[in-house]
Amino acid sequence: MRKLITSALSVFMLSAGFAQERAILNHTHSKHVKLKSINMGDCHWTEGFWADKFKVAEESMIPYMRKVLTGDVGHALNNFKIAAGLKKGEHKGMRWHDGDFYKFMEAECYLYAQNKDKALLTELDGYIDIIKKAQAEDGYLQTQIQLNKDVDRYENRKYHEMYNSGHFLTTACIHYRTTGQRNMLDLAIKHANLLYTQFMPDNKLLGRFGFNQTQIMGLVELYRTTQDERYLKLAEKFINNRGKYKVTEVSTTVGYPIGDMVQERTPLRKSSEAVGHAVLALYYYAGAADVYAETGEQSLIDALDRLWYNVTEQKMYVTGALGQTHYGASTNRDKIEEGFIDKYMMPNLTAYNETCANVCNSMFSYRMLGLHGESKYADIMELVLYNSALSGISLDGEHYYYANPLRVIEGSRDYKKMNTEYPTRQPYLDCFCCPPNLVRTIAKVSGWAYSLAENGVAVNLYGGNKLETKMLDGSKLVLNQETQYPWEGAVKLTVEKAKRSAFDVMLRIPNWANGTKVMVNGKDAGVKVTAGEFATINRKWKKGDVVTIEFPMDVYFVEGHSRIEEVRNQVAVKRGPVVYCLESADLPKGAKIVDAYIKGDASALKAEYRPDFLGGVTAITGELLLRKDKSDAKMYNKVSKPTLQSYKTTLVPYFSWSNRNGGKESEMSVFLPVVW
Repeated sequence: MRKLITSALSVFMLSAGFAQERAILNHTHSKHVKLKSINMGDCHWTEGFWADKFKVAEESMIPYMRKVLTGDVGHALNNFKIAAGLKKGEHKGMRWHDGDFYKFMEAECYLYAQNKDKALLTELDGYIDIIKKAQAEDGYLQTQIQLNKDVDRYENRKYHEMYNSGHFLTTACIHYRTTGQRNMLDLAIKHANLLYTQFMPDNKLLGRFGFNQTQIMGLVELYRTTQDERYLKLAEKFINNRGKYKVTEVSTTVGYPIGDMVQERTPLRKSSEAVGHAVLALYYYAGAADVYAETGEQSLIDALDRLWYNVTEQKMYVTGALGQTHYGASTNRDKIEEGFIDKYMMPNLTAYNETCANVCNSMFSYRMLGLHGESKYADIMELVLYNSALSGISLDGEHYYYANPLRVIEGSRDYKKMNTEYPTRQPYLDCFCCPPNLVRTIAKVSGWAYSLAENGVAVNLYGGNKLETKMLDGSKLVLNQETQYPWEGAVKLTVEKAKRSAFDVMLRIPNWANGTKVMVNGKDAGVKVTAGEFATINRKWKKGDVVTIEFPMDVYFVEGHSRIEEVRNQVAVKRGPVVYCLESADLPKGAKIVDAYIKGDASALKAEYRPDFLGGVTAITGELLLRKDKSDAKMYNKVSKPTLQSYKTTLVPYFSWSNRNGGKESEMSVFLPVVW
């Protein structure tokens, strides 16, 4: 009887209309979320930075990715075709390649939410038909296992079955919300029911299986879509299993590091330090945040608050990047890869900073923004989006970096010994998790631009756009935002439609924006304007009301914490949210990045927008000092006062580096030694 009631309720929820249920995160019934997501498609980019990036995603990134993943190079769709019996062959690609294809499909869903191109629906339907044929009768779907006769289901966690499952469930929910079609959602429900049967009972071997934890986010989103509580309970079960079992080598763990690497040593509720693989950690935290949004368990949010602080204040790079090293050890002395090491231990040259980890940083902070309603979380989202996320893809949208160091010196690394790092961006990476993760993020950023408060709207991200949405009380709201941010500091927000009663417009004042001015209809808004907080204007709004914001866009220096030995007596250059770097293309022939010093006067640096340079960016020009007498003949050399020559040069946004090197390695550095 209970199953019949649950099934009936699920059908009701799926057919009850889409009022705020078509969001990236469906917060319709999430009682513990202060700022709720807008529906996908409610915000459209109209001009400026993100409109340009979305256009590249639409016209280049997604079409190129489609060509790669549906062809013989990427082979992802081929894997599904072979599993479906539609093609002969064997599985190719990494064990998590199914998940990469789901992320590509998710990106296409976000694209459809914006452009309503019916050809995308037809294309997605074709993929879903193949996936349906590949799925086993009981709901199991993992092509790397189904096409491997030597491996059984859930035999070993190194096959990343949970990762693939999580992206499958998430993409199915996004597909349903953007199209209204159930064809992929029904497959996901079938798969999730199998997961519940398999993993809900206590089991010493499978209790440690929930690794690469995207399944937690996927299960919560499926719960939000169907209101079937089994999925929420299973998501919570994966969290509860952390630290529950003895960390020792068993049959299901052979072939992959154990302990902190896979987030299993310390119970989440007792955790205060980000450890292990950075992507696994951030996916896990994001999933736990989703669970808290539904349960309101205080110990969960307390742990997430501690972990967010540790991540952003003790282990994050100035670009918003995460994952200090390729190989190393946690503070518990567990072997780790692609992840966190000790706090303030921040190498620049060997920084790993996987693109996925950077993207996950913004995903985690987006969830924390919703839970707490504080602008500091959107500051991190913005920092990542303008810097360490976009650095992972070329300006043409067809070449990728997996790792994102803050300094590159020619000849300093042997790339033949590395499996993911390259001297230049690559047209295809065998480990293809980062490209679709980044592209789906670029495609959905408009869904992060605004949030809905109890009686108002929050402006999280700035960019030329139009918002047509319904507030939480059902009233219509239309806003038009005009700006060339981040290159210019002026933002104009015009009210085109609003309810008659008073409500809040919450404007995020970035943490770097001291001295910001906010006006309404040409007069001072009369509200507290503090960098790092929302400036909240409550009034009865009417059509034609105009809010103007003036952010200071001075060039400024950033120095690291005194415990970051790597950057002592060095500074990074920022303007607004954008981090800049020096690239060898802007030095005289023969000069090295390590020979460049910056003068200690930020006011002498000049910012200029160049529409025909690097796709249209604001560059910073000024004089550097170049050292001519440096010798590396020995490891340590006797030195006297160095000779420094002045040289006028250009600094470029970090995300745009390595786009002018014609396929050759380029030197680059974010931090530069300073001469005050």
